[in-house]
Amino acid sequence: MKQFDRRIAVVTGAGSGIGRELAIACAERGMKLVLADVDPEGLSTTNSLMPSGIDVRTQHCDVSSFEDVRSLADLAFEEFGHVHLLFNNAGVATLGPVWSATPEDWKWVLSVNLLGVVHGIQCFVPRMIAGGDEGHIVNTSSAAGLTAVAGSGVYCASKHAVVALSECLLKDLELFGRS
Repeated sequence: MKQFDRRIAVVTGAGSGIGRELAIACAERGMKLVLADVDPEGLSTTNSLMPSGIDVRTQHCDVSSFEDVRSLADLAFEEFGHVHLLFNNAGVATLGPVWSATPEDWKWVLSVNLLGVVHGIQCFVPRMIAGGDEGHIVNTSSAAGLTAVAGSGVYCASKHAVVALSECLLKDLELFGRS
């Protein structure tokens, strides 16, 4: 655990599911945490599961809002000085045939699943690079980013875009000697 005790991890979508499990895994390794979600009750539950002695900050954050994600980054860097692990994990889904998805369904899923990752990259990565420490960005896609599933067209489209964005981010970081 000592090798991670000075590392700082930020997890979006930390109020449930994979985000909660990521938070628990990081806490078990002694990391300092910044946990975010749109669900205050879920976020509170996740916080209550953190082991004693773990330094945790929580913040309501709608990743579809650039301002919310920028505020989350401000909190993380002001409180801890660095971010070593960024988990762009928040996600939502709507189900049904592609033709039945409303414009609102498309806007909601793409704004959370894709733009949430974009906002995370824009608000955290430049500051992570400037900090000079080793860092990692994990963009949650799921198998839906690699497959096509009936009844999941909107979700799969958003997750395919996350995979492409992640691969491009890696190429950009390699270009600048930061991979």
